[in-house]
Amino acid sequence: MVNELPAYVLGALTAGGGIVGYLRAGSIPSLVAGVTVGSLYGLGAYRISSEQIYGVELALLASIVLAGSSIPRAARTQKPLPMALSVLALYGLFTFGNAYRLSL
Repeated sequence: MVNELPAYVLGALTAGGGIVGYLRAGSIPSLVAGVTVGSLYGLGAYRISSEQIYGVELALLASIVLAGSSIPRAARTQKPLPMALSVLALYGLFTFGNAYRLSL
């Protein structure tokens, strides 16, 4: 069984990052993407903590979405923010991908 704490932390970081991106640069796409991915992590964490089905899968989906948007941008721009998001996504992919694999 996977601990829900990583999903709560990743959810808070991504949602908070989206909000900060909006406040600093007025970026609505950052706000929408950050809050959406953060909500997926939060819902996954809640479902993991209450031992409901699809909690790990939701957190893994959030990691896949985050990785799909941040890793190509990090490779292309070499900027710190996309690289940090890529590290968070890779951590989520490893953590929830491993938990999913063990649940099969």
